[in-house]
Amino acid sequence: MKSTRFVVLIIALIPMIFLTGCETNMVVFEPQGPVARTITDLINWSLAWMLLVVVVVFSLFGYIVWKYRERPDNMDYEPPEEHGSTVLEIIWTAIPILIVIALTIPTVQALYDLEEVPEGYEDKEPITIHVTAADWKWIFSYPEQGIETVNYANIPEDTPIHFKLTSASTMQSFWIPALGGQKYAMAKMETEMYLVADNPGSYVGKNSNFNGRGYAGMEFEVLAQTHEDFNQWITDVKETAPELTEEEYEELLKPTHLGRLTYANTHLEWVDHANMHSKTYTNPELYRYHGYQGKTFEEEDNYRNKETNLEHNGHHSDEDDEHEGHGGEHDGH
Repeated sequence: MKSTRFVVLIIALIPMIFLTGCETNMVVFEPQGPVARTITDLINWSLAWMLLVVVVVFSLFGYIVWKYRERPDNMDYEPPEEHGSTVLEIIWTAIPILIVIALTIPTVQALYDLEEVPEGYEDKEPITIHVTAADWKWIFSYPEQGIETVNYANIPEDTPIHFKLTSASTMQSFWIPALGGQKYAMAKMETEMYLVADNPGSYVGKNSNFNGRGYAGMEFEVLAQTHEDFNQWITDVKETAPELTEEEYEELLKPTHLGRLTYANTHLEWVDHANMHSKTYTNPELYRYHGYQGKTFEEEDNYRNKETNLEHNGHHSDEDDEHEGHGGEHDGH
């Protein structure tokens, strides 16, 4: 008996040992905007039903095993032949149908709600940001403000942001866990999503779609600012950021990891990757030689670093990143 208890104790401790290093900060359960709250509520609703099913099933399993276990007083018992119970058949058929209905209705309602400006923000003018995915970086174009950023996006708080998603090459998955769910970005197509940040703060975004050895480091920052700070940032960018040329942009689209870049114009002037007839920028011959494995290089924003602008003409090469891949302050937000 003691040996059995010891074995059970060891089995219980093994998962605890292996799970001690797991992160407990679950961002999706700490929503920072109305879209994320809608998704979190839907997740909690689904978890409650799943928990109910698990509890009922395991309780019935334990009860049946215990009640109909073999005992000394029923060793020779032979149950009579039965044809089943119509009532029980109806019950255990109806229950799953009701559960599916209970999950389907709020899910469909949430899916339709998430395609529109969040409730309570209908009277606020959204800010449009075109998001272009490339291997392995994110490009954010502000057509109304006439600026473009790489691997970071600044947004004003408490304002609807209309993201228009596309890709210059492979399919990517755009996801900011604290603000909303994921949506795919595909070449020569455009998907849309609305997000709102309740308060100023820094939120991590990422690519959650496996599309090569560099996807793990394809992260970006979304910085929610006060309206005053956001407007000041726009002014600073227009006054100090370099102009992006078509040649530089084509170089930027090659499969590399980059730091944070900022430009005083957008690539939408000469190409819109969501257009079915736009040029294709895939570089399959470069993938086999891509040596970086998920590392994003962090440097000062190029529109604040004048020496970098002069030396690199507004962009970083792979070789530059290898020598200058040390962390730097994220100016400009």
